[in-house]
Amino acid sequence: MGVRLVIVDDHRLLAEALAAALQLRGHRVLAVGSPAATADALLVGRRPEVCLLGVAGREDGGPPDGELAAVLRRLRRERPEIPVVVLGPVGEPGRVAAAFAAGAAGYVRSDERIEIVERAIVRVRAGEAAVAFEVLQGAFEVLLRPAVGPDDDAVRLLRLLTRREAQVLVRIAEGEDTAAIAAGMGIAASTARTHVQRVLVKLGARSRLEAAAVAARTGLLARVGAT
Repeated sequence: MGVRLVIVDDHRLLAEALAAALQLRGHRVLAVGSPAATADALLVGRRPEVCLLGVAGREDGGPPDGELAAVLRRLRRERPEIPVVVLGPVGEPGRVAAAFAAGAAGYVRSDERIEIVERAIVRVRAGEAAVAFEVLQGAFEVLLRPAVGPDDDAVRLLRLLTRREAQVLVRIAEGEDTAAIAAGMGIAASTARTHVQRVLVKLGARSRLEAAAVAARTGLLARVGAT
């Protein structure tokens, strides 16, 4: 069954080409627009299942990271039921991490094959995160080298977490799944799963990757390691 889509890209021709390709594969494109910053306006009155948000690289005159994050935060606040897949450059892993921290459900290289884009659409509609391995690997390299120094957000978030939850967050950032967290901490899998869910709720994250990104962006991981 096809997916209802809204496609917004900094390059109008790319948005239209992507829309045509996806329609040929059986998907229904409700609207196409440009630039990416207008995504929230384009969603008004429409009920897509997924929004594709194509952003140009800095060298292409696209929006800076702060503007992309602002767009994603607006979409998450105003239309939280619509998962967003960002189509963008992958040369800056910090940008990928920041996109997830701001609310993206997926991130795909902007010149990726249509099959990969379609796979990401299906995954996020099912409530899963969608990110290619090489993108994830690069993002985690940035996540595990957070900037050090005092950070009010890090202090605030650290106060929300219990000691156990802080330990779980570190393991999440290291890429451990629930079974590995339980084994490493000597606790039951159900207990580990509860800790993970509490960490996500307290950080306002929808996924483990997003929780790790929030922790890295605010310097929380460095704070946890220092305690």
